[in-house]
Amino acid sequence: MHSTALIPWLDPETIIAAAGPWALLVVCFIVFAETGLLVGFLLPGDTLLVISGLLTNTSNIFGVNIWVASLLIALSAFIGGEVGYFIGHKGGPAVFERKESGLFSVKNVERTNAFFERFGGLTIILARFVPIVRTFAPVAAGVGHMPWRRYTLYNFIGAMLWGFGLTMLGYLIGFIPWIADLVTEYIDIILLIAVGGTALITVWHYFSERRKAKKLAAAGADVVVDPEEARELVLDPEVFERGPEHPHRDGEPPRA
Repeated sequence: MHSTALIPWLDPETIIAAAGPWALLVVCFIVFAETGLLVGFLLPGDTLLVISGLLTNTSNIFGVNIWVASLLIALSAFIGGEVGYFIGHKGGPAVFERKESGLFSVKNVERTNAFFERFGGLTIILARFVPIVRTFAPVAAGVGHMPWRRYTLYNFIGAMLWGFGLTMLGYLIGFIPWIADLVTEYIDIILLIAVGGTALITVWHYFSERRKAKKLAAAGADVVVDPEEARELVLDPEVFERGPEHPHRDGEPPRA
């Protein structure tokens, strides 16, 4: 492994020495937070998993084999989904009673609800691959009292396909010679782009949403979700029984 010496503190050996056995734990926490905490949409997701698998192949960054790393990441995704469901189930509509801010937006909840309207309970699986939706789907399912057994099954399938699958995909990409050589040679720059790029996108998203909320408030718009509005965001239980082809209640086909 050759360091470019441009940013020594991002050299993998430096990072591993600093993080030690906690490197994998940090990744697992981020994965957990993406679906277990309502602020998880601000965190990196798909890119983090692919890079974790890739670095496991090229530099064994976690100090464990790919099967252990992938399974632990998938387990974290599963537990996060269960915690998100529990928060929604116990909190009820009150979970949505909050002020519009950079961390919460009714539009994010409505976007998630639209997925449920279109794909039914399978949204729990599909949402894993859709930023923002994967953060709010478990909570929306809990608030709407989706049957726990059905939810847990879909949550497990989604966690395996996303957490285990994307991490393993990154690992397999490492077997492509030119990619493996590129990663080995320029690992510090790749990490800078991955970490720095994600941080910039996260900060931009947060302040963009916050700025929109402030403009709405300045214009006299209602930026606080009251109990009645929160109840309107709750999905009907029958939504979770639908398949992707199921029509709406009014007999019209699902919207795109």
